[in-house]
Amino acid sequence: MSSSLWTLGLIFSGLAAANVAFAIVRAKQPNKDFTAIAQRIKTWWGMFFIFCLATLFNPIVSLLSLMVLTFFALKEYFSMIKTRKADRRLFLWAYLSIPIQFYWIYIGWYGMFIIFIPIYVFLFLPLPRLINKGTVGFLRSVSSTQWGLMLMVFGLSHLAHFPFATPEYGAGLVLFLVVLTQLNDVVHYLVSLYFGKRKVVPTANPLLTWEGFAVALLATTAASWAIYPYLTPLDPTFGVVSGVLVGVSGFFGSLTISVLKRDLLIGDDNKFEALKQSYLSRVDSLTYTSPVFFHVIRYYFDFM
Repeated sequence: MSSSLWTLGLIFSGLAAANVAFAIVRAKQPNKDFTAIAQRIKTWWGMFFIFCLATLFNPIVSLLSLMVLTFFALKEYFSMIKTRKADRRLFLWAYLSIPIQFYWIYIGWYGMFIIFIPIYVFLFLPLPRLINKGTVGFLRSVSSTQWGLMLMVFGLSHLAHFPFATPEYGAGLVLFLVVLTQLNDVVHYLVSLYFGKRKVVPTANPLLTWEGFAVALLATTAASWAIYPYLTPLDPTFGVVSGVLVGVSGFFGSLTISVLKRDLLIGDDNKFEALKQSYLSRVDSLTYTSPVFFHVIRYYFDFM
């Protein structure tokens, strides 16, 4: 417990220092748009709170907290979809799959956890849309719902699985993953803001650049190598590989969510701007980094 308290104190000090530094920079450069950084810092505090719950109390508390997070992320995703009245029952079934998915985590049934959404929900979710609801818009509504479940529920639920898959190292691995993912996002944003020239997808997110990707990948890999001995049981090779995994998968997560939002909100620029401050903008990278990191570590290490 003393080592856990020391870790929590160190994280708290780092977050406080980041808050102060951000306030100073924003005051000196009032014309710059630091909205994304402010969102990330709020996310850091939220994740720190969940980490405290998992470390000091019971993993079930963090499980419930992450379940609520996935619910709001999915809710905001659904708010972007142009829906019909026939889609309401479909969304209800999608919401009901959230507690079931987290129940598999709670009882430790990894096999069902890993196939429930990709197979069973995928196959049976269209049923409420088929029964007496007609065929108009069927493919768009069902496929959009399934894609949202894969990202917002299946992807993010891997965060909650770490403490149950490996009680001894789970909380540290979650913290390790979240720190690297958020660092990758922030470095990418800052480099793109000040030095970015080559935009990846200008129409979806002008602050995703190849310069940002390259520098963020290097920074995330270096940070991974520096902190892995303190938060994880990984060996030096995977201390480096983890940084590369998070850097690459986090980039594709941000890119995918950005393109997804732009596609769903074509012609609705006001809503697109409003959603820049949503849950989706804060956890977009985690929808990819969580499952990728989880399965790579589980495949190569026996402690999972």
